[in-house]
Amino acid sequence: MAASPRFKVYDSAGQYQAACKEIEAAASLVAFYGDGATIRDGHASILWIEGRNGWAGESFDRVAQLITNELGE
Repeated sequence: MAASPRFKVYDSAGQYQAACKEIEAAASLVAFYGDGATIRDGHASILWIEGRNGWAGESFDRVAQLITNELGE
């Protein structure tokens, strides 16, 4: 059985929008949802806040690298 997607995307209003297996996919969605959107590890731990941590649309790979480093993976 496949594991459920780890990374959750919330819009700036705190509404759950999507689940992604890849950080880069989550980064593209927070770029779409804009300022205040978040990437979370599961539904709790916030890993990225769009506009506060930077702008995901500038580099999805950079977002993935920063989050990977933060997770220690």
